[in-house]
Amino acid sequence: MVRTPWTVEFTALEEEVAVLRRRVREHLGSWGLRDLVDEAQLCVSELVANVITHVGVGTPTTLAVLMNGACLRIEVHDPDTRALPSLVTADIESEGGRGMTLVEAITDRWGVQLLADRKVTWCELATGLPSPGGQDEGPRVTRAEAVLDLYGAAGPKLGSRLGRLSITEGEEAAIFLITDLLHWLRAHGRDADDVLDRAQMRFETQVSEVGS
Repeated sequence: MVRTPWTVEFTALEEEVAVLRRRVREHLGSWGLRDLVDEAQLCVSELVANVITHVGVGTPTTLAVLMNGACLRIEVHDPDTRALPSLVTADIESEGGRGMTLVEAITDRWGVQLLADRKVTWCELATGLPSPGGQDEGPRVTRAEAVLDLYGAAGPKLGSRLGRLSITEGEEAAIFLITDLLHWLRAHGRDADDVLDRAQMRFETQVSEVGS
């Protein structure tokens, strides 16, 4: 099934939340992800409420819903790079302060990406679907993602960010990482081509073992 990313621009107002929740339900239904509707709607409500509360009523905002590998990714874009979402401790008598704590509790991961002209607050929900490549994300992929997340935070093109990289950003971070590793090999007098050949052979052997 093709799940085409969709975005909608809106004004951050309380009355817009119900409209956004309905559209999320419709899209996830058409994507065959009805089991995630409740969690996704809650995430949208809390992320938009966060903009209304901390950035301001009437802020021009964008909602994006897309697939990131085998995860459903929800993004809310707003123009204020100063007001960063954070987890706070809210006691039982508090009327607010629980938004990002709820997002933290029901999602697999969330984060904030700072760009030159906007802030992107995002979260991801595991769908249980196979990854686009049909491979299970085992420990090697998990280790690579952890390294790329750290490397991407300092990458010269990715900018200041918090949280996990998208697939496109991860690809850019991987290019920077591999390039720097080649420089490291050259600085230590090693044959970069030989190392790349050996790495490719090891990768192909591991893929073959998984497929057998």
